[in-house]
Amino acid sequence: MMTTRTTTTTTARWGISVRISLITCAAVFLAVIVKQWYPESHDSSTEGLRTVYCYEGVFSHTSSNNCFGVSSTTGKFTSVFTSFPAGTEYEIRKGYAVPGLWDGHGHLLQYGEFLHSADLFGSDSVGEIKQRLNDYLEKNPGVGSRDNWARGIGWDQMALGGMPTAKMLEDDDRLKGRYFMLDRVDVHCTWVSQAVLDLLSDDDLPDHVPGGEIIREPGMGVFCDNAMDYVMALWPRPNVAKKKEFIRSAMKELHAVGLVGVHNAGVFPRDIALFDEMSRTDEDWTLRVYAMMECAERNTFCPGDAVRIEHPWGLLSVRSVKLFADGALGSWGSAMIEPYTDRPDMSGSLLVNASTLTSLARSWSAAGYQVNIHAIGDLANRFAIDAMQAALEDACPPQFHDNDDWTDRLRACQVTEKRFRIEHSQIIHPDDQARMHYLGIIPSIQPTHATSDMAYAERRLGAVRTKTEAYRMKSLLDLNPVLGSDFPVEPPNPFEGLYAAVTRKSPRTGLGGPSDEKRGWYAEEALSVHEAVAGFTTGAAFGGFMEGQAGVIADGAFADWIVLDEPLEKVDPEELRHVRVRETWVGGKMVYSRDDGEGNGKTGGNGEDL
Repeated sequence: MMTTRTTTTTTARWGISVRISLITCAAVFLAVIVKQWYPESHDSSTEGLRTVYCYEGVFSHTSSNNCFGVSSTTGKFTSVFTSFPAGTEYEIRKGYAVPGLWDGHGHLLQYGEFLHSADLFGSDSVGEIKQRLNDYLEKNPGVGSRDNWARGIGWDQMALGGMPTAKMLEDDDRLKGRYFMLDRVDVHCTWVSQAVLDLLSDDDLPDHVPGGEIIREPGMGVFCDNAMDYVMALWPRPNVAKKKEFIRSAMKELHAVGLVGVHNAGVFPRDIALFDEMSRTDEDWTLRVYAMMECAERNTFCPGDAVRIEHPWGLLSVRSVKLFADGALGSWGSAMIEPYTDRPDMSGSLLVNASTLTSLARSWSAAGYQVNIHAIGDLANRFAIDAMQAALEDACPPQFHDNDDWTDRLRACQVTEKRFRIEHSQIIHPDDQARMHYLGIIPSIQPTHATSDMAYAERRLGAVRTKTEAYRMKSLLDLNPVLGSDFPVEPPNPFEGLYAAVTRKSPRTGLGGPSDEKRGWYAEEALSVHEAVAGFTTGAAFGGFMEGQAGVIADGAFADWIVLDEPLEKVDPEELRHVRVRETWVGGKMVYSRDDGEGNGKTGGNGEDL
């Protein structure tokens, strides 16, 4: 319950580091909101209502302040300090403030669609999948028709004991004849029902698909990577109204876990137009989105469709492009220098050849876009680095021809101007890790991918490759890594990501790798709490050209923060995965309160890389 009080205590001058002690009868520190008319401290031309918030503690990378002001005009922090003026009224609240968290790699529309689809994550048999599909159809009458396919995500052939087939769904009368498109956990393969398969004639399906695979054993029904295009061409896409419903649902659930923004890793031009419209007109658009454009035809240069968007209030930014080098590890699709240890006949598949990837990176860079490349395997990462280096050499040629100047010039160009990123940065040869360091290429990492993949990664890669190449975090810390989840492939809860980064254990089970479940998996690559939080705040800001604007509680930054029940820095690392958010604020407005509802929607599965 809130109360209003007036203080007459003389306080220290603003700017002096003084802690506040607000003593109640229970001797509990309480949060404070101070309201007063006040000219904006960072912009003397703007005046308006400034609300000042003081909390029991404010998590900060650089200071130990308890209070901050928020402009009602700009939705930005106006000042950060350790005390508040005497003689002012304040309302008392509980809580500890933390800068608003960002997900550095997620998929907004796909997550919204997942919230309205069949959840197959964790299913360990075809029978369980059938039951979940039946439950989904019962709750969603009319879904599964030719014009309204039933969607699902989360199956894994390793849990099912092998690849599924279209006919596996036909022996259930309730499912027979329905149209299903069910994505694998990594969203790099899709499993379709016989009704969908019947829409494709044998003449439509080649024996070999460059950069993809049509699974034919033990039977037809699964399409991977570029082969998924054959199915996607038939899928009745959701209309604009349905997409808006997906977006609103997704934003609501993301706020409930403390996210104020997302780097949206791949948005088609038609959906960027929808994002732009909603972010300007829809009051339910409450999430900051840094969108990476993806051409309607993947891995192409489409300058005629390209747009640049930079909203002054920071709700939508488009200045980057998403390219794809390879598939995912779980489906043996990540492109490797040497064959897989558990499948010596396979070394993965490139979705585009090296020369084309380089040409695309150079073209998009010349057009003024940040280039972000999906790369999982060590061959894909090598080619991604080659492409980025070529683009940097175009953009910032050396002034002199000695090696030191060459390296310094390219790194300075990358850090200050380009900020090229490798999305996932999952398996990188030591030689190429060294190249990332001297070029300054940003790794975009999802900590829960390591803990989800640890059950089979060493079987895929072997001990040496796993130890020296895979799932690096600490080794790449100096490159300002961007941390995220890849939702809906993994749950979007950033506290699960923090837990995985700090402990190298699974947020679902609290266990480490298969060889030693009590110890974190390759724990030498673990981060500290402050380092991990930086990946979800200042790292995400730097990777999106928003340093000083996002991920911090600082004068002039976007007024985004969350409120926790206890100080984040004092939470036992083993308890990070259980942290719950009290409130989420974006632009000085509360967009989620736990008191208003617990947020009972689905939160994503556990998989790989989209």
